[in-house]
Amino acid sequence: MEERTYTIMSRTGGWNIAIGVFTMVLGITAGVLLVISGAKLLQGRSKIMF
Repeated sequence: MEERTYTIMSRTGGWNIAIGVFTMVLGITAGVLLVISGAKLLQGRSKIMF
């Protein structure tokens, strides 16, 4: 029984690390894309204003 618990805990820990890394990469990518799109909007602002 203890070996099964140890196996389940190690797999769960591995999955938690993998999901955490994936979430960090996704968050950083989304942040970079938002900064780039915001910069493009600010750059194009002068073309709209009189």
